[in-house]
Amino acid sequence: MTQALDALTAQMLDAAKAAGADDADAMALRGTSVSVDVRAGALEEAQREEGTEIGLRVFVGHRSAIVSASDTSSRTLAEMAERAVAMAREAPENPCAGLADASQLVTNWDADALELYDPTPEPAPAALQEDAAQAEAAALEVEGISQVQSASAGYGAREIRLAGSNGFSGGYRRTDRGLSCVAIAGTGAGMERDYDGDSRIFQSDLRGASEIGRTAAERALQRMDARKPPTGAFPVLFDERIASSLIGHLLGAINGSAITRGASFLRDAMGTQVLPEGISLIEDPHRPRITGSRPFDAEFLATEKRAVVKDGVLQGWTLDLATGRQLGLPSTANAARGTGSGPSPSSWNIALTQGSASRENLIRDMGTGLLVTSMIGSTINPNTGDYSRGAAGLWVENGEITYAVNECTIAGNLRDMLRAIVPANDARSHLSRVVPSLLVTGMTIAGS
Repeated sequence: MTQALDALTAQMLDAAKAAGADDADAMALRGTSVSVDVRAGALEEAQREEGTEIGLRVFVGHRSAIVSASDTSSRTLAEMAERAVAMAREAPENPCAGLADASQLVTNWDADALELYDPTPEPAPAALQEDAAQAEAAALEVEGISQVQSASAGYGAREIRLAGSNGFSGGYRRTDRGLSCVAIAGTGAGMERDYDGDSRIFQSDLRGASEIGRTAAERALQRMDARKPPTGAFPVLFDERIASSLIGHLLGAINGSAITRGASFLRDAMGTQVLPEGISLIEDPHRPRITGSRPFDAEFLATEKRAVVKDGVLQGWTLDLATGRQLGLPSTANAARGTGSGPSPSSWNIALTQGSASRENLIRDMGTGLLVTSMIGSTINPNTGDYSRGAAGLWVENGEITYAVNECTIAGNLRDMLRAIVPANDARSHLSRVVPSLLVTGMTIAGS
């Protein structure tokens, strides 16, 4: 008989106390995942995984240790606790380590309102295979597509349970459903590839397989006959598919772990302009059917909507309990963890203020420059914000797309780039990071 996760986490806490821990918290995950890959119309690979993972963090004073396992027997729980306590006694002291006070704990939450779990039955492997095959067939129907590198469909379901010796116990369930296709155009040295895909919590929200296959094919064809662009200073438009990476650098720079280490180009930017006036960055962990939503964080604090950047001005860091204590600030309820790792700050759902112009309008207005649709590699200095990445995309002349571009590098400084962004209005609202295409003027392009 499968043991309930609330009982399992309670057992882990009891074992920790019996082993000599002053405090402890426990995490248990039970999940199922199914994935199917199709190639040339036939099933290439199918995988199914089921299992339970557990993690235990113990405190002996201000010393802590974490252990994890996939065996949930009583003997294993006792051995885990004993090993964790022994490790903690040898660990260095951290005066900022420790659980939340009972007064800080979330007391009311409604995980059902977040719609993180699709109650419809798990899709059969044959249904996943059919979706992947449809995506592949749709891509191959597009003239100029020579092959499909991969077409994949998958499903996952997880139950998450957290508990602590400070009195908290709670959990929720999640599902995810995904479909993707990678198409190849051309042959030999002239081959180009691109992809499309979708990932949703609810099966009914997933885009159609044929649409995904066709879009992957059209994107691959658009990359044909690529050449290097000229070298110089030009405007660069980051396509919506990759624009969130720019905002990701901002989020990394205001993460409490980076701030406490002093390894951030925004370490002195609190209360200053980091984005253009009129642009805000809002974090909202309570958006229904969005992957970054959650009713509470990994340290049992209530998650809340907050303005990370308001009217261009940085409002605060992203903190868990430990980094907040180091900085003399309260946690922003942004702790994330796994069964084998302790809490660390992480961002939830974020949305950047969208502009009034379409992507097409920005292409027209940029004159001559680069529309970036993919990037590879990176050389980014977290202390200074110096930015350099390999890029590919489409060259724009006099406001019109003229030819495909590859083998070039774009460079600038993130602090300057972020303050100069011009957002389009094309962000996809169902993503955890709602970020439109972003135009950055005056970047350096190294090409031919």
